[in-house]
Amino acid sequence: MAKISKNQKEAKSKLDLKKIYSLEEASSLVKEITNTKFDASIDLAIRLGVDPKKANQMVRGVVTLPHGTGKNARVLALVTPDKESDAKEAGADHVGLDEYLQKIKDGWTDIDVIVTMPSVMGKLGPLGRILGPRGLMPNPKTGTVTMDIKKAISDVKGGKIDFKVDKTGIVHASVGKVSFTAEKIFDNADELLKTIMKLKPSTTKGTYVKSVSMSSTMSPGISIETNID
Repeated sequence: MAKISKNQKEAKSKLDLKKIYSLEEASSLVKEITNTKFDASIDLAIRLGVDPKKANQMVRGVVTLPHGTGKNARVLALVTPDKESDAKEAGADHVGLDEYLQKIKDGWTDIDVIVTMPSVMGKLGPLGRILGPRGLMPNPKTGTVTMDIKKAISDVKGGKIDFKVDKTGIVHASVGKVSFTAEKIFDNADELLKTIMKLKPSTTKGTYVKSVSMSSTMSPGISIETNID
């Protein structure tokens, strides 16, 4: 059996595993039970009462977190030459087209988000097996396939994230960093949860939000109340 470190023991002593915490309580507690030397990410795991195999119960959306994610998203803008200046002005980390398509074919995926134009999507189709599993395929529904390249990149850099329920019915999303104040963690998490509530499929029966858990990269999960307004 692996030994539990002093920090892990201290974290567990502050957390009551049988208790269901309010979102406000969890936003403070997650900071107290995280003892990493790096600025750990804070994530929410929301288990939904949906069947992702049914198209009419797929929950997917975008949300702009009030305080950003705390992470500088690495953006690749796959654009034609006339849009390159817009992409660079908006802060894209990589700008180009054919040379980056080739790099991706060769296995390069050192990016977080790809923003592109409708006319370029045809070239991205053959790369679906590489980009799809990594969640990198641009999508008009998330605002990453657009003619307004500058706005799309600014939104991503400003804290806009997209989320999607996985095949087990859970939405995983990052809502900040441990260095954030408890208030900022709360605001971001609250915005995500309220957005998910608005996306409740009309065909869903029974309980929509079954459970919510907050954790940092190295902390235990904190169970949160599911009575979201």
